[in-house]
Amino acid sequence: MLHAVTRRNLKIYAMQQFDTVIIGGGPGGLACAAALANKGAKVLLLERKRRLGAKVCAGGVTWSGLGAKLPPELIERSFASQKISSSWQTATLHARIPIISTVNRMNLGRHMAEKALAAGVTIQSGVTVREIHDRHLTTSGGAFGYGTLVGADGSSSLVRRYLRIPSERMGIGINCQVDATFAEMEWCLDSKRFGCGYAWIFPHRESTSIGAYVDRRAMNASTLLERFLGWCAHRGLDIRGCRPRASLINYDFRGYRFGNLFLVGDAAGLASGLTGEGIYPAILSGETIAELIADPAADTGKLDRLIHRQRHHHRFLTRVGKNRLCSLLCSEAILLGLRTGLIPLHALEMGAEQPAPPQPQPHRHRQQGPAR
Repeated sequence: MLHAVTRRNLKIYAMQQFDTVIIGGGPGGLACAAALANKGAKVLLLERKRRLGAKVCAGGVTWSGLGAKLPPELIERSFASQKISSSWQTATLHARIPIISTVNRMNLGRHMAEKALAAGVTIQSGVTVREIHDRHLTTSGGAFGYGTLVGADGSSSLVRRYLRIPSERMGIGINCQVDATFAEMEWCLDSKRFGCGYAWIFPHRESTSIGAYVDRRAMNASTLLERFLGWCAHRGLDIRGCRPRASLINYDFRGYRFGNLFLVGDAAGLASGLTGEGIYPAILSGETIAELIADPAADTGKLDRLIHRQRHHHRFLTRVGKNRLCSLLCSEAILLGLRTGLIPLHALEMGAEQPAPPQPQPHRHRQQGPAR
């Protein structure tokens, strides 16, 4: 027994050590890795997939969150107007500068990975984490020691499970990336089909994301798929040849710091349960946690304000999301508020503490009867 324990200890002591190991190569993990490496930390980032950045995602980023900060070459399309419809109303909101832009997640991941590598981050892709232990973990590529561990590994986070933190509040997104372009970006608040969720048409440079999002407590994935396909048929949207892909979106936030372990983005449950917005919360939380690891007294004000907004979104869903009539009335009230300017569009965004674009003004809207 003494011989076996000694060999095990020697193996642990001989493993490669890092100041911080980050599990997950999405925007949050890459942002955290680059920020830490720029401060001189020895950082390892592990990604299960072979290519960084791939995810089922509409690829929309708001101006107040990321749109104004990204390099122009990463922006696929930008829209200074938003067409929003419900069962009874249709409105087109306009601003002088882009409200929402679209990005290709693979291109965004490649760009962020290049910045992380330039900062000195060690990136290993195609690696599966097998077990997490105190101060070390084992993977399909070997064992690694860490001073701090960051879970940026999405809605089904292994680090979150290791911490025994449940994930009960989830959204479901279904996306089709079709080989066609559209002139307008559209949101459809069809409460009869999607409750407090919505369907979307997000044009990219050479394709278009068409999808739908709902709270999982109100609807399961198979029902969402059936209603999404029905909505596409109703709208005359041709998605033949495109296989719908689904993804969970975690908005069950229960903290992000647990001793020397941290959670980022969807792993922390920081996405919006109302809109599904997750790229900006992931990057902001990744950057903030890098600051906290480097300096435990660092300012967390921006992240605290985002968490405050995220909780507002959650409370709204809890109050009205399960009742069909409440969902219908709230959807109509929100769109009426947007049409009349009583509700600013950026009030629904997770990045609202950043300088926002001029308020969209009502333009060429019309009242309609119930959709047939």
